[in-house]
Amino acid sequence: MDFSYAHRDTSQPEKQSPTAQFNRAEFGAELEEIISSANLREIPVSDRETLTFLTVLLSALQPKNILELGTAVGVSAAAMLSACKDAHITTVEKDKNFAAEALSNFKKLNILPQITLIEGDAGEVLGTLEGPFDFVFLDSAKAQYVKYLPQLARVIKKGGVLLADDVLLYGYVTGEAQTPKKRQMLVEHIKEYIAAVTSGTDFKTTVINAGNGLALSVKQ
Repeated sequence: MDFSYAHRDTSQPEKQSPTAQFNRAEFGAELEEIISSANLREIPVSDRETLTFLTVLLSALQPKNILELGTAVGVSAAAMLSACKDAHITTVEKDKNFAAEALSNFKKLNILPQITLIEGDAGEVLGTLEGPFDFVFLDSAKAQYVKYLPQLARVIKKGGVLLADDVLLYGYVTGEAQTPKKRQMLVEHIKEYIAAVTSGTDFKTTVINAGNGLALSVKQ
C-alpha cells in the first residue's frame, strides 16, 4: 500500500527521553507483529514509551468510552483495549489505506466488536460526535490540535482525561533541538496548543517528557 506521512519527520531518529529504556511494555504476539511491521514501514504509530504510559494510565482509569483521533493502523487502539478490556473505542482516521489496514488488524486481534472506526477528517468528524467520552487520545495532525480543543472540551465529560501525543516534537518545542525551517510553523501551532490547554479554564494540564512529549489534561 502507498501511505503518506506528512506529519512524520523520518530524516532523523526520534528524540528519546532518559526514561525510555525503562518504559518498554510488551504486548501479545499478534500485536507485537503489527507494531514491528508498522515500524519497518515507517508508519507513524506510537513509540514504545508512549504505549507504556498510555496503557499504565488506562489500567488505572478504566474508561468505558474512548475517543481516538488518529488511528493509523490500529496499534494504539489495540494497546488501549489490552489495558481496559470492557471499553469501547471510537477511532477516526483520514487516510483510507491506514483505515483499511487498521480494520484488518482489529479483525485479526478479535477486538472489532469493541471499535467504531470512522474514516474522515478528524476536525470534521469531531463536530458530529456527541460523547461524552471518558478518555481521548489525540494523535492526529499536530498543527490542528489547537483548533480541535473547543470541540474536545465539549465531548469530554467532567473529570475525563485528554492525552495529546507528540507535543515536544523531537525537542523542537522545548528548544533542545534546532527547528528546521520547514517545521517552524508546526512547532508554533503545537506551542499554541500547549498554551491554550495549560492556561484555559476547561482543563488542568501537565506536559510530560515521555516518548515524543505528552500533554495530560483533566476536564474541569
